[in-house]
Amino acid sequence: MSEEMDIVDYLVASIQSGEYVSGDKLPSEHELAEQFKVPRMTARKAYERLQELGLIYSMQGKGSFVRDRKLRIPLALSGGKSFSKKMIELGFNYESMNIFCEPVESNHKIEATLGIGDGDRVFKIGRLRKIDGCPVALHISYVAESLFPNIEHVGREISSMFEFYERHGYTDFQLSECILSITYPIKYERELLACSSLIPLLVLNSECRDKETGRMIECSRIMYRGDMFTYEL
Repeated sequence: MSEEMDIVDYLVASIQSGEYVSGDKLPSEHELAEQFKVPRMTARKAYERLQELGLIYSMQGKGSFVRDRKLRIPLALSGGKSFSKKMIELGFNYESMNIFCEPVESNHKIEATLGIGDGDRVFKIGRLRKIDGCPVALHISYVAESLFPNIEHVGREISSMFEFYERHGYTDFQLSECILSITYPIKYERELLACSSLIPLLVLNSECRDKETGRMIECSRIMYRGDMFTYEL
């Protein structure tokens, strides 16, 4: 494993330094095996790991090449404007796809955050964000049925929660209690985001209030593909 990682580290450093750029052909497995004095299978496994990281791609009979890394989406982690509006203003070919709206089992932490009682149902609404047809983020919002009584019936039609809130009279938002963390995707998330287990996810847990009333509108969990974004904090 250490020999395999030596090759991975060498190639990652070479790509990051600009020695190899997008579209460049990389050394063959045989050449790497000779260079590092390892079996050819070790070089092959190193290339497989780099493919899982999204750094390279292979073409049968032609070799391995550096993947185009131009899609690096600038993302300001701040409230007041929806993710959809940010992406559209940046000129991306953007799509937001609603993938579920369903009630959640009793969760005292979410209920306390939303300021509701035990008898009030909470719904979670999930949207998959895509750029040029590629999934880049999964956004899950938790809202109280008492605040939005029609949520069960219209929730599957929502592609932008901010637009939904605006239609209900909430137009000025403020994020609070934002917590950032890094994780790696489980199988369900890998399938949705079309990424390997080695692609890290930046997870943002936050709460959104209406500035005018101070009322808690939602708490949310957003998972951003770490290989697709640059972050502005």
